[in-house]
Amino acid sequence: MIVAKKEVKTDLWVYDLLKQADIQLDAQGSDIKEINEALKTASKKGTGNVGFPEYVGVVKDYLLVIEDKAALDKHIKLDDKNCISIEVNAVRDYAVNGALFYAKHLARNTTYKKILAFGVSGDEKKHKISPLYVDETEFYRELPEVQSFISFNEDNIDEYYTREVLKEDTDTEKETAEILKDAAVLHEDLRNYGNLLDTEKPLIVSGIMLALREAEFKNFSISDLTGDTIKTDGQKIYDAIDANLKRANVSPAVKKDKILGQFAFIKDTVKLNEIDEKLNKTPLKHFAEFLYSKIYRSIRFSKSAEDYIGRFYGEFMSYSGGDGQTLGIILTPKHITQLFCDLLDLKPDDIVFDPCCGTAGFLIAAMHNMLKKADNDVQKKSIRQNQLHGIELRPNMFTIATTNMILRGDGKSNLINDDFLKQDPNKLQLKQATVGMMNPPYSQGSKQNPDLYEIAFTEHLLNSLSVGARCAVIVPQSTMTGKSKEETSIKENILKNHTLEGVITLNKDTFYGVGTMPCIALFTAGEPHPSDKVCKFINFEDDGYKVAPHIGLLETESAKDKKQHLLDVWFDRIDSETKFCVKTTVEPDDEWLHSFYYFNDEIPTEADFEKAIGDYLSFEFSMIMQNREYLFVGDETNEFE
Repeated sequence: MIVAKKEVKTDLWVYDLLKQADIQLDAQGSDIKEINEALKTASKKGTGNVGFPEYVGVVKDYLLVIEDKAALDKHIKLDDKNCISIEVNAVRDYAVNGALFYAKHLARNTTYKKILAFGVSGDEKKHKISPLYVDETEFYRELPEVQSFISFNEDNIDEYYTREVLKEDTDTEKETAEILKDAAVLHEDLRNYGNLLDTEKPLIVSGIMLALREAEFKNFSISDLTGDTIKTDGQKIYDAIDANLKRANVSPAVKKDKILGQFAFIKDTVKLNEIDEKLNKTPLKHFAEFLYSKIYRSIRFSKSAEDYIGRFYGEFMSYSGGDGQTLGIILTPKHITQLFCDLLDLKPDDIVFDPCCGTAGFLIAAMHNMLKKADNDVQKKSIRQNQLHGIELRPNMFTIATTNMILRGDGKSNLINDDFLKQDPNKLQLKQATVGMMNPPYSQGSKQNPDLYEIAFTEHLLNSLSVGARCAVIVPQSTMTGKSKEETSIKENILKNHTLEGVITLNKDTFYGVGTMPCIALFTAGEPHPSDKVCKFINFEDDGYKVAPHIGLLETESAKDKKQHLLDVWFDRIDSETKFCVKTTVEPDDEWLHSFYYFNDEIPTEADFEKAIGDYLSFEFSMIMQNREYLFVGDETNEFE
């Protein structure tokens, strides 16, 4: 009876996992006639009688089958050939074996050609979920373990099949490769035909794309770029940029003038406006044609939160041999900007503030996230025009950020070109921001300049938000250790006025090529940290992203699954082992990282104990055979009284 109760508990937990992934399967049978008929002869005992898996159903053209067991030691049984056993006892008693049995039976007795079977064992805290792919020939393939079913819903299952079963690149991966290829070509052309500075390259890109927007209003055409010496191609592009900034309602006038000033070199650089003998056109016309055909259309009509201009800027930096840090630039990867939106649980009525906005990656991700959740056009207009605010110190980055926001449909672009640290937080609070996001400048602080520590930027942001606002910052892990007196003092001050919710340690390659070990810290602003507050410290180093040579950080199929597990733990939808998440109270002089609080709370099994003893005895025997038995003889003179 106890076993039965445990099985029911596992069934309910699996049901919750399916619900979170937005997958609807039938329990103990199927509403689909063909499947239900096949199950009438699917007894695991092989008697030809009825047999039902825990869950079965269809997502797109894939048939999903789930068999679960309460005990982890009933997960899988292999035969003497190291294959999944198909003996009756194994099929009946083990999750993976049972799932494979049902999948093969359904492949044999239905018209479904693509079947994904899952053996699930354990509970929400400690479990295994093992997928198998079975085709119409009943051939099966074991696939990597997962933590959730997020990869198998309607939105993700085709991508999973392409990657894990077919082992092919997805459309997204092909698109990424194409973007990188185009970036390399454009960089070469900018260098060969423009003699441009690194800081000018992204401005050429963003400026021409603003000009291309005016083509929709018949105020600009690439065919008009004729190399005229009276009104140069650069002047025509510059005029189109001016017109588009007015159309985008960029104000006040001083802000528009600052942006235009950054683009002035386009009309003033002689080499850009002269007809090149090799090209038989001006470099500016060549760049405009390239950007229109390769990039502009992708950005203009993309619904993704991808920061295309930022990606190009990053590529220019890598080609130029810069590590980003020398120019103070560490662009936030797309998957991190989207993770911020999920961790902060953005609502369509939130007001988002990024005080170090760079190329506006966080604000663009937030805008797309909020627009998806908006109920009507009035709310969408408000999001674009009133609910996204940013500050950027560097004029060239400010110009790129403003351009990026305009290109993504931001109606007003509430960005300020100024020094965040010099802003009065009381005045910034008047923005009534309910969400703060930030990737501050790294490695700028010192004992002589403590205001430039990343933790100082964090405190200044928290002080600038509304009471109760949610805030996330991505900073080096060293920020959370805060060993200097100045940093510890700032951490103490943060806890006096704000609440630390938790810290997530990230993949060391998140900022690939930069050499920063990052983490995400999450806070609630304006509410003092209670002494008994329990924070979450999560080790998310294994995030499903890997480094690919010549490309950088790439998403693997497990990334969605691992992110879903992270969000489930963060929002207390499931419990977790301490090796992933430690929940504890904190002190200012603690290192606010998982590695500081973690201890291995797993009780060793009898097998673990026997292995440890065996390893020790083997080591001792080996040392004795090498005449080093003195290692195991006690020295009384060294013993404490």
